[in-house]
Formats: sequence, C-alpha cells, structure tokens
Amino acid sequence: MKHDMDEDVVDRVTGLATGSSTHALRHQRAKVVDATQGSYDALFDPALEGITLVERLLVALYASRLTPSPALAAHYRAELAAHDVDAATLIAVATGTPDDLTDPRLRAILTFTRTLIEDPIAGDKAALQALPAAGLTTPAVVALAQLIAFLSYQTRLVAGLQAFAQLERAA
Repeated sequence: MKHDMDEDVVDRVTGLATGSSTHALRHQRAKVVDATQGSYDALFDPALEGITLVERLLVALYASRLTPSPALAAHYRAELAAHDVDAATLIAVATGTPDDLTDPRLRAILTFTRTLIEDPIAGDKAALQALPAAGLTTPAVVALAQLIAFLSYQTRLVAGLQAFAQLERAA
C-alpha cells in the first residue's frame, strides 16, 4: 500500500488539480500536507502490527460509509480490491451491517469504529474492553483508535476541500 512520495491521497480523492486555487491553498502548508500523507502511509503500512492491513482497510471503508464520504469510500474499496477479502465481509462492511459478520474480532472492531464515529462519548471503558475480549492486544487497540481518529480528520479535510473546489468551479 506504500505510495509514491509525490502521490497525495487527499489530492487524488478530492480531484484537486495542480494549479487550482484550492490546490494552492492546501499546499501553502507543505508540512501539514506531508504530515497528512505520512500519517496515511504509517497507518496503512502492511508492516504495522496488531491489526491487519485488510482489517484497517475495512475500518476505513466502514468509517467512510458512516460519515458519509463517497469519495473516500471509493478509494478504500479500490484499495481492498487488491486483497483477498471474503465477499460477504465486504458486503457487510459496505452496506453498514457488520452485525451480520461471523468473525467476532472484526465485528468488535467495526462496532468500536461505529461507536467512535457516531457517539464518541460512548467510547468509554466498556466499549474499549470489548476489543481485548475479541482478541485485540493493547497495541492493536491503540492503533485502531489512532486509525479512527485519522479517518475522522481525513473525512473532514476531504469534505472541506471538496466544498472549496465546488465554490471555485462555480465562481
């Protein structure tokens, strides 16, 4: 899943054309652009331990569906296409029905994802304890929470840039 240093997922997902006002605005702070892509690369690094790359991509697809962010959902669906994912699992995640999953670990991961996205205050001790009960280690729980926080940021960033780009096209 490692991407070229020149490839920026947010620019690609939002369709930001080099030279557009929105692209120029976003790239005024190169450190932020680089940090955003660096976070993406780190969180979706196949070598990250504790939670598999496929699980992370399924979380990202599910989070993109819940928020909703069709552009990000399409991106994560395309990334998942490069992996061997059970069709029933993909359907359950893409349609927002993770309770239909037979894998208790993935069901717990996606339930926690839904909790943090839809009702973050409910992401309390009980919600956290369901993860180790489903087989996640403490480092995996931390990685999952970091991933969900990043996806929340990424979704808001993409939505804002899409709105700016739309205004730019309308002007």
